[in-house]
Amino acid sequence: MASAQGSVIKAVEWAGGGVRLLDQRILPGKINYLFYKESSGVASAIREMVVRGAPAIGIAAAYGVVCAARRRYALSPGTWQREIAVDFAELADSRPTAVNLRWALDRMKSRLGDISGDPEPALLAEARRVHDEDIAANRRMGDLGAQLIDQRCAVLTHCNAGALATGGFGTALGVVRAAYASGHISLVYADETRPWLQGSRLTAWELVQDHIPVTLIGDGAAAHLLKQGGVKWIIVGADRIAANGDAANKIGTYNLAVVARHHGVKFMVVAPTSTIDMQTATGHDIPIEERAADELLSVAGVRIAAEGAQAWNPVFDVTPADLIDVIVTEKGVVAAPDARKMAALMKADR
Repeated sequence: MASAQGSVIKAVEWAGGGVRLLDQRILPGKINYLFYKESSGVASAIREMVVRGAPAIGIAAAYGVVCAARRRYALSPGTWQREIAVDFAELADSRPTAVNLRWALDRMKSRLGDISGDPEPALLAEARRVHDEDIAANRRMGDLGAQLIDQRCAVLTHCNAGALATGGFGTALGVVRAAYASGHISLVYADETRPWLQGSRLTAWELVQDHIPVTLIGDGAAAHLLKQGGVKWIIVGADRIAANGDAANKIGTYNLAVVARHHGVKFMVVAPTSTIDMQTATGHDIPIEERAADELLSVAGVRIAAEGAQAWNPVFDVTPADLIDVIVTEKGVVAAPDARKMAALMKADR
């Protein structure tokens, strides 16, 4: 299995007895790592976008549980398992849309009953498994997705679903990396992805590091780009996939799916099965996070909108399953996803 140390870009890792996070708010201008030894700090880092991307959030939260258990056990060895519930709740509340967060916390919580004595070794081993399994899943998805791109072409991606958003390698960018290595991708177009500019700051930076040709476009330029021809696939990640195949991803993804269908461009969603929420029937049931209006009204702390103007800032949208050509997971590929096919996928053995 791939090691968590195998990724060149490490958005999240356990080091020196705590959680080390690459501060993604200030990339690419500055590379700075922040260190947390308490779960409250990890929860704040998730909420404040130090770490982002559904799989990376889940991994960070898993390591945050290790920090919480260490602290609770030191304070109260006899009652730590009861008192850690506060820390689980704080981590769970840090971001509402990405289901990987809840999935990782549930997985860590399931280990508590097996622990006697110091909980740190067992919980750290479980968090590391979560991390390693994510990297292995990413590489598997990269291979599966790359096989679907059967002609040399350009592709378009939105937001950042690369090593920065995962344990390493990436979901959507994992497919891009694998397909570029096999000669099937000639050029990657990256949406700037307002308002946090994850495409400009993060995706373009990752691809430059890997010497993969990347051209940035404004979010509003996608339809005009697809009209030119040349782009054959749009490849995106997901923060939650409902039981019927509806997929929540960064705001603007739904726009791309509509435009792709109009222009005959195929639409691929790449996400691990930990992102699939079989308890959520459809995309209508996915909670959509709304963030502060100032993220739209200002850039780098400088207001750009007219004083008195308001802003609506949902940071995710839901792409209906009938606009998705394929969902790629580590367990396999679902073409033309629907509830029956998603259920079959989740029941299948790896």
